[in-house]
Amino acid sequence: MSTKNDSRKPEARMDPANLYKEEVFTDRSTGTVRRLSPVKPDGSHDAGRPSIYIGEAQLLTSAGALPLSFEIDAQTLEEAATKYGEGVKRAYEEALQEFQEMRRRASSSLVIPEAGAGLGGLTGGMGGMPGAGKLQLP
Repeated sequence: MSTKNDSRKPEARMDPANLYKEEVFTDRSTGTVRRLSPVKPDGSHDAGRPSIYIGEAQLLTSAGALPLSFEIDAQTLEEAATKYGEGVKRAYEEALQEFQEMRRRASSSLVIPEAGAGLGGLTGGMGGMPGAGKLQLP
């Protein structure tokens, strides 16, 4: 059930002063470079702002393809294509570090019982809650 003033609805607003035209370039073997060219609200080229170059690649893992996306510090498309390889390496290293950090956090959140902490009387160990697995008569 929804009300007219539902504050959970996202408001999506584009900034007309910060628009870009997107072009995609590929060598059909390694990856893609996207050029974001700044435009004015009427769609004409905005020479007052620089173009932005974004590299994209995929890292193949046992769980499937992991997309890598990274900004390339370049002034021209040729420079972006030349710097693409170092951008992929940097994005790969960052993704690997993030994965290792996620793995570390996941493993540290596991509760592992101490050695000898068995199931009380069921395993014959001394661990567990006092009296666990034993009948106690009043």
